[in-house]
Amino acid sequence: MSEPSQDRTPTSSDTRLHPRPQLTRDHWQDLNGVWGFAHDDADIGLSERWFERPEAFDQEIIVPYPPESRASGLRATGYHPVVWYRRTVDLLPKDREGRVLLHFGAVDYRARVWVNGQLVAEHEGGHTPFTADITLALVPGESQVIVVRAEDDPLDMAQPRGKQDWEREPHAIWYHRTTGIWQPVWLEVVPDTFIQSIRWTPDVERSRLGFQLRLNKAPTRDLRVRVQLSLKGTRLADDTYTLDSQNLLRDIDIRSMHFKDERSDLLWTPRHPNLIDARITLLDDGILDEVGSYAGMRSVDVRDGRFQLNGRAYYLRMVLGQNYWPESHLAAPSEEALRREVELVKELGFNGIRIHQKVEDPRFLYWCDRLGLVVWGEMANAYIFTPEAQRRLTREWQDVLERDYSHPCVVTWVPVNESWGVPNLEGDRAQRSFVRGLYHLTAALDPTRPVIGNDGWEIVEGDILGVHDYALDGATLRERYSSSEALEHTLASVQPARRNFYLAGHHRKGEPVMLTEFGGLSHAPADSDRWWGYGTLPDTDTLLSSYEDLLNAVLDSPVIAGFCYTQLTDTEQETNGLLREDRTPKLDMERVRAITTRVSRAVQHDVLQEIHALADERRREQLRAQESAPVHAED
Repeated sequence: MSEPSQDRTPTSSDTRLHPRPQLTRDHWQDLNGVWGFAHDDADIGLSERWFERPEAFDQEIIVPYPPESRASGLRATGYHPVVWYRRTVDLLPKDREGRVLLHFGAVDYRARVWVNGQLVAEHEGGHTPFTADITLALVPGESQVIVVRAEDDPLDMAQPRGKQDWEREPHAIWYHRTTGIWQPVWLEVVPDTFIQSIRWTPDVERSRLGFQLRLNKAPTRDLRVRVQLSLKGTRLADDTYTLDSQNLLRDIDIRSMHFKDERSDLLWTPRHPNLIDARITLLDDGILDEVGSYAGMRSVDVRDGRFQLNGRAYYLRMVLGQNYWPESHLAAPSEEALRREVELVKELGFNGIRIHQKVEDPRFLYWCDRLGLVVWGEMANAYIFTPEAQRRLTREWQDVLERDYSHPCVVTWVPVNESWGVPNLEGDRAQRSFVRGLYHLTAALDPTRPVIGNDGWEIVEGDILGVHDYALDGATLRERYSSSEALEHTLASVQPARRNFYLAGHHRKGEPVMLTEFGGLSHAPADSDRWWGYGTLPDTDTLLSSYEDLLNAVLDSPVIAGFCYTQLTDTEQETNGLLREDRTPKLDMERVRAITTRVSRAVQHDVLQEIHALADERRREQLRAQESAPVHAED
């Protein structure tokens, strides 16, 4: 492959983060921006072949913002189940040989793509990426025409939709819809045989990093793969492997790294978000393909009623993130907004975020990896239980697991929330089997992370027991979670959400218990008649004192292994955020941080247990030494 021409037009790769940060190429062409657009409410575009008719596109839209949003330039919030996009593209690296790939970060919900009138891709799933090889559809020497048809039925309750409302206007805890393209679109030029995917699996105990590579097809001759790993400029590995098939699986030894105390110079934690930079080169007589990536060395587990990070108990202080912006809905308004969201979470004192009913942009996960924030990955659920709903959610969830597997920040998977899409878990064996099946499927595809089958209540299967309890005062929380006995009584008899917590057939196995939703306190602005929260307070001073009251009660519990406060930001009519919709703080940030980061009694209990365990071990070593010491006459 020849180098790109030096007089090319600058692309987003010169100044911006790659849309897929864990598999990057140096040269890519950003296709975000102004596209032609058309609503197709009568669904006539296919029969009239709009993919060949530029006159059908009577509007313009700014991609990747959904047409319902202000950022798109349209703000079309009504029912529009079918929309079309069109734009022309001049390929920048015209002198490069190879194949041209057209990438979509996410299109909600079902997409068809044409290039120069030829169908090149079909995809179903509103939160997951797809790629089309458009090489054979290109017309040499001319501008290329890309057309996308997106189908997103606002009334289809079997469609995994998360918090997108099915009513015309947002109500209760549901928000405006996100239709069509809502994550980046870009082009890449690759060789005939290229690196299609890579996967990283850290093995902290053995100081090895699992590496898996897949080509787009099996090579016709032996190739070589060079893997270069470095950490903060220090080389960890520079290995070359022979590749004679489509897949390569290797364990890379990185024990040469000199460990400091607790290996903090190598391990990934929110406090020390160390990332291993990677360069992977596919070689023949020369360079065929080259990609950049990164990985994080860390382990996650649950043991003895505690969540564990790198083999040690780790107290999770999370906040619920809708990650929804008033001007752009599910799409972030800018790359800077994604980074700023992570920074705000950390400034408030949290070490993690639970992305709620949304599969977040990979660039957000990149900043969580880079800046140090743990993430609970969650699927956007459907709302009815049918074979079609099961099929859709299962397939898309598998794509989510594949896409985000290598992000060190992701520490837990949550396929179902609050029995959404399985509304009769208690009475329907099929629904229980579905949740149990999702749990085991997730654990099979990714055995490295804990999995919660259904978060909030009606526990069927899970490695962590997530409790949703919107008690409005600290006294109630203290009564429910002050001891092991109080906890068991609460889960078995109190049922905080007025739903059975355990379902028949579930047996407690010492799983950690976390308050994965609580709080939800709102402050109704005086000039607004649209607000919603689990408890409404008259002013910000009362809001801050109530936040402190709830947090102190949770942090005083010796049996709660972590929490997730509802929620980070106001969203639409749901005004129970610590921040406003525009991300300005309602409360003094330093005061919130001090409250959030106070040492929990559970951590103190763990520390005392560790001190006692170390003292016992020291005494046993002393006894063993005495027993093995030689006996002298004078003794």
